[in-house]
Amino acid sequence: MAYNARKAAQTIAFFAMKNGERPLEVIKAVKLVYLADRESIRRFGFPIQDESRVSMPHGPVNSETYSMINGEYDTAASGWADFVRDREDNNLSLARDNLTEDDLDELSDADVEVLNAVWDRFGHMGKWQLRDWTHVQANVPEWENPGRSSWLIPLERMMAHLDVQNVEEQAAAVRDFDRIDTLFRAL
Repeated sequence: MAYNARKAAQTIAFFAMKNGERPLEVIKAVKLVYLADRESIRRFGFPIQDESRVSMPHGPVNSETYSMINGEYDTAASGWADFVRDREDNNLSLARDNLTEDDLDELSDADVEVLNAVWDRFGHMGKWQLRDWTHVQANVPEWENPGRSSWLIPLERMMAHLDVQNVEEQAAAVRDFDRIDTLFRAL
């Protein structure tokens, strides 16, 4: 998969804008990103973020996005820092005050539709409510309690729980699209 840190940062920036431009708690941000991917797969068969996802003690997480939040990569070089400030305590803030949805050029209209739907459904919830919600098997059956570790959530498992038709073919299409997207970004 070809991780696009700029797109992930724009996703978090979108949620921060919806939050009245107030900082988002890290747990809430990572849950919203995961739930947005889940909703995009349910609606369109493709996630918003091209990255792996894992089960962690506090629920499901988009792996590379979580690593970016934790400062494991160069946020300036990746474009992340253009939209989201480095983590301060347990919060994420917009990189600047004058960001608008028009600045979020990595997000398609379909992505924005999904992000709005996720915010409308989950934006009012606090970080612990979201964490608890993602731990309920009826809500997020692909998450498995890893104890003190983390376990990969295969795309196929997520798709199967979302009743995506022809899971193997759809997962292959997602991977093919990722490879094509990577080639175009390299040009």
